[in-house]
Amino acid sequence: MGNSNGSSVEELQAAESHQWYRKFMTECPSGLLTFYEFKQFFGLRNLSDVSNNYVKTMFTTFDLNDDGFIDFMEYVAALSLVLKGGVQKKLRWYFKLYDIDGSGCIDRDELLLIIKSIRAISGIPNEMSAEDFTNMVFDKIDINGDGELSYEEFMEGVQQDEMLLRTLTESLDLSHIVQKIQGEIRGNK
Repeated sequence: MGNSNGSSVEELQAAESHQWYRKFMTECPSGLLTFYEFKQFFGLRNLSDVSNNYVKTMFTTFDLNDDGFIDFMEYVAALSLVLKGGVQKKLRWYFKLYDIDGSGCIDRDELLLIIKSIRAISGIPNEMSAEDFTNMVFDKIDINGDGELSYEEFMEGVQQDEMLLRTLTESLDLSHIVQKIQGEIRGNK
C-alpha cells in the first residue's frame, strides 16, 4: 500500500514537471529565457527604471551560471525555491538579491532601493514608508552599527525577529505569480 501512494506522488510530480516544461518551452522555444522574455513570462510590463532594475537583479539571481539566460534547470530551481524552499534558503536568496553590488554586505541604499522596487511592483499600500522600514531593519539587526548588514547579521537578525521575517517573506512572496502560471497550465491541458 505504501508504495502505491509513493508512486502516485511521484507520478503527480512528474506530470507537474512535464506541464512546467511545456509552459517553459511554449514561452521560450530556444530553451533559454532572456531578461525580456522573463518579464513577459511573469506579466511585468511598463515598469519604472527602479522596478526594472529590481527585476533585472532578480533575473540575475536566478541565472545561476551567469550566462545571461535562464535555462529550464535554473527555472526549476527558482520555482522550487519559491514553492518549497525553507526559510534558510529563502533568506540566503533574499540576501543575494539585496546585495546589489555583490560586496557581501547590504547597505541602506541597497535595501531602500529593493524595498521601493518591491512595493512599486506589488502595488500593495504599506503603513510604513520604505525609508522608515529600512531604518527599522538597520536599527534592529545592524549589530556592529557600521551601516552595513553582513550575511551573518542579516540571517541571524531576520530569523530572531518574527515581524521582520514575516514582512520580508511576504514582500517577496512570488507564489501569486506561480499560481497564475499554474492556472494557465491547467487551462491549456
